[in-house]
Amino acid sequence: MSVSIRKAVKGDEGLVFDFICALAKYEKLEHEVKANKEDIARELFGPSARVFCEIAQIDGQPVGFALWYYTFSTFRGKHGIWLEDLFVDPDVRGNGIGKAMMGHLAEKCRDEGLARLEWWVLNWNEPSIDFYKALGAEMQDEWSVCRLDGEALVRLGEA
Repeated sequence: MSVSIRKAVKGDEGLVFDFICALAKYEKLEHEVKANKEDIARELFGPSARVFCEIAQIDGQPVGFALWYYTFSTFRGKHGIWLEDLFVDPDVRGNGIGKAMMGHLAEKCRDEGLARLEWWVLNWNEPSIDFYKALGAEMQDEWSVCRLDGEALVRLGEA
């Protein structure tokens, strides 16, 4: 079994979208998926692409993805990476694929002089929490996530 990680390329939008849907199903958030393959193609491979994706493969077969973008820390004065989504097919978990993808992103941070790699994890997702802690991640429990969307976002934008 050979694990490899490659950058997503134009033509992978259907694969990436399928991984997004599989992740949403795992997280019981299928109702939240509003994106489609065209959205993914535009945002990953369009002229103004600001989000990136890595595809994990076993013996050349896609088995997972990591979707990410650059952030900026004002306190550090440096960019970082925000890992928006990480998903590995449940049938192949436990083979080091998630660790390989996290290592790939950590290597990118090191090579580019970035300050940090950050992400969210659902509080109920104990297997993922344990996995991330085993990598050395520290839970940032002192922060609360805030979000504006829908009508609240429109109202504020019109204020």
